[in-house]
Amino acid sequence: MSIRLLIADDHQVVREGLVGLLAGTQIEVVAQATTGEEAVRLVNEKKPDVALLDVRMPEGDGLVALSRIKMDNPEMPVLMFSNYDNPNYAARAVALGAEGYLLKGCSREELLQAIEDASMGKDCWSREKLRKITGALGTPQRKGDLEVNLTKRELEVLRLLSDGATNKDIAEKLHISPETVKEHVKHILSKIGVTDRTQAAVWAVRNSVI
Repeated sequence: MSIRLLIADDHQVVREGLVGLLAGTQIEVVAQATTGEEAVRLVNEKKPDVALLDVRMPEGDGLVALSRIKMDNPEMPVLMFSNYDNPNYAARAVALGAEGYLLKGCSREELLQAIEDASMGKDCWSREKLRKITGALGTPQRKGDLEVNLTKRELEVLRLLSDGATNKDIAEKLHISPETVKEHVKHILSKIGVTDRTQAAVWAVRNSVI
C-alpha cells in the first residue's frame, strides 16, 4: 500500500528533486505546495498520509503551516524539512507537534525511513536533535506565564528571535543597535524565566506569542 505524501517547498528544483528521489518507492507524491497557505489548503483537500514542509516559505512559513495543520488535523503526521540546523526551529517544531525535523542534506534512506515511520505514527526525532532541545522543552513553565508583561518592542524582538534571527538581524530589521537588542534579549529572558534563546522560542510557542 502506498504512502500518500504532500510536499511543500517554494523552490521548484527541490520539489522536482524529491519527486525524482521518491520515484519507484511506495511513497506517492499526491500534492505539491509552494507556500504555507497553500500547504494548509491542500492538506485539507487531499488528506495525505504525511506532509513534508519546508521551514522557510512565503505566505505563512512551514512552522505557521504546521500549527494550522495540527489545529485542524491533529493526527496528521508532519515532517519539517529544512536547510537550517537551527535549534530554535527544531524546538518550535517539537512544541507544535511535528513528527520530525529533517535537514535537506539527509540521505535518501533517512528521508524514506522518516516518511515511512511518520506514516505509521512514529516520531522521527533523532537522539542528537532531541539532546539539543531537551533542556528547553523540559523547562517548567512559570506560574502566570500568560501574564508576563513584555513591552511592544520586547515582543517584536522575541518573535524575530524565535524565527532564528541573530542579534544583528534583529537590529537591522528594527533599526536599532545590536547592543540595544542584546539588552532587550536579556530583559526578555529574565521576565519569562528562561536561560537561553531556544527556551524563549518554546515559551513563545506555548504562550501563542508567535
